[in-house]
Amino acid sequence: MNNILNISTYKFVPLPDAKELRPVLLERCLARALKGTILLAEEGINMFLAGPAEAVRGFVSELHTDPRFSDITPKESWSETVPFKKMLVKVKGEIIRMNHPTIRPAEGRAPAVSPATAKRWLDQGFDDNGRPVVILDTRNDYEVDEGTFKGAIDWRLTKFTEFPDAVMAHKEELQDKTIISFCTGGIRCEKAAIFMQQNGLPHTYQLEGGILKYFEETDGSHYDGGCFVFDERRAVDVALKTVQPT
Repeated sequence: MNNILNISTYKFVPLPDAKELRPVLLERCLARALKGTILLAEEGINMFLAGPAEAVRGFVSELHTDPRFSDITPKESWSETVPFKKMLVKVKGEIIRMNHPTIRPAEGRAPAVSPATAKRWLDQGFDDNGRPVVILDTRNDYEVDEGTFKGAIDWRLTKFTEFPDAVMAHKEELQDKTIISFCTGGIRCEKAAIFMQQNGLPHTYQLEGGILKYFEETDGSHYDGGCFVFDERRAVDVALKTVQPT
């Protein structure tokens, strides 16, 4: 029976007190016997947690009492067991490393498209202005190999810090196209879309909520395979259930 709630969420928001937040959040998670990982940085928060629904949602409700996190809405999925071995809260230089400190989503996001809009554009092959649409996978190669959108651009990245150089190498091919950048839950494609817009690709959008939100809000059309997740489940399918190994 799938009675373990798994959540993933992030927010780019200034956290000058990231180091002070670490023990507070760790204590709250341990008090609820949650397991997973929370990453904190001056640029924001990124977290993956699992446990009984009441405990997980209780933690989120307490997190919402901090005005900086009041609008966080985690993506949810279910599993039979907790897919993490321990509870970790870490302070990092970036919650998703890109090595481009001028890319600061908290100061202004790139435009996003909802899963429904992305599906409609992919159905028709062009956006609402008639511009050809391409979809760009910003994830690492091993994640892409688990599943991706049909026809997605895949630069075989081994780490996200390679993304900026890949954009500049392929920039000419992307001119005059509408680009939907996507990733697992939105965090990488948010930085990716800002970088692309700042470097001469103005018709770039991020897929709101990433693949997981696309699975949640559409029928999964245009996607082949599962979505790699960073826990012991390895991947989830369009129904957000654990992909069983073959």
